[in-house]
Amino acid sequence: MKIIHIITGLSIGGAEQALYNLLKGGLAERFDNCVISLRDKGPMGLKISLLGVPVIALNMHAKKLPLAGLVKLIRIIREFSPDLIQGWMYHGNLIGGFSRVVAPGKPALVWNVRHSLSDLSQEKIATRQVIRINRWFSFGADVILYNSHRSREQHEVFGFSKVGAKVIPNGIDTHIFSFSSKDRKHIRSKLGIPENACVVGHMARLHPMKDHAIFIQAAKSLSYRYQNLYFLLSGRDVSFDNIMLSQLLSSQVRHRFYFLGERNDVHKLMSAIDIFCLSSAWGEGFPNVLGEAMATSIPCVATDIGDSALVVNKTGIIVPPCDVNALEEGIESLLTISSEDRISLGKIALERVEINYKLSKIVEKYASLYNELAKIS
Repeated sequence: MKIIHIITGLSIGGAEQALYNLLKGGLAERFDNCVISLRDKGPMGLKISLLGVPVIALNMHAKKLPLAGLVKLIRIIREFSPDLIQGWMYHGNLIGGFSRVVAPGKPALVWNVRHSLSDLSQEKIATRQVIRINRWFSFGADVILYNSHRSREQHEVFGFSKVGAKVIPNGIDTHIFSFSSKDRKHIRSKLGIPENACVVGHMARLHPMKDHAIFIQAAKSLSYRYQNLYFLLSGRDVSFDNIMLSQLLSSQVRHRFYFLGERNDVHKLMSAIDIFCLSSAWGEGFPNVLGEAMATSIPCVATDIGDSALVVNKTGIIVPPCDVNALEEGIESLLTISSEDRISLGKIALERVEINYKLSKIVEKYASLYNELAKIS
């Protein structure tokens, strides 16, 4: 069975990581896959290529007419002759629909929506238009996949087709994301964090939807009251060179904050922390990083965006978005319990991931869907 995946780009992000995880978790072996990036190959493109899956970049850019990229796309679609086209994210979904029109035969078309839609006004003007266009063309997809129930509800209220809609959550690789005392000791020693310190982690690219500012405000307030408390942040553009971030900290507590930028060892960083915090203000469907922290046996404090409350359930704390006091209180509620109780919560979080979100189980859901569609296409 031939499957073409069309994705907006292959930088480091949630959708890109989800695609890679699924391919690595078994889809690369079970199907003849090809990945098309509308932009460049990016770091995730290289990782996917190493799985033996061809990755083709169309190098389309918003400021240029995409004619050359579309001509290249048409040639690839006709040569590969897919049985199924899988779109990823809004732009990938639209191009996936176009690809079906020019493809030989009539391949099945699956859309994959990775975003929640709590407030369209928070999106960029261009993104709003793309979402509206998605709404019009959503009725042409055989299946619309969402990675969260809330995302499905919000998009259907907005006008997306309800026919063939399904929810398949993200899959978490519990082999990579698992607690390691060795990694914990190594990371803390390398950064100069005391062994007996309590560390709160925050892993996200710098973007308004991730709301770093509110997290740092809450963290700064807590750092004045808890002298043995440290904060570890990683993600694209998260560094002290960023004036917007660094000016939020006072010289008194700056030494207890670590801004590590984009890292390829997040699975190791997770073992070094005691509490994970997701402070997103909007847009999340199923945050990969939340499941990854839980798989590492870390209790979480998360804002009630997308399916975060469903994912965390009773293993952590859920607070309203954009509420610095609630976020601070949520983190403090995990700070003030015993380390034994935090460890116990982390173990329950791991069990929840293994039962509901383990990568092998999610791969099976995708494989079953693809095989069902192949029979009717």
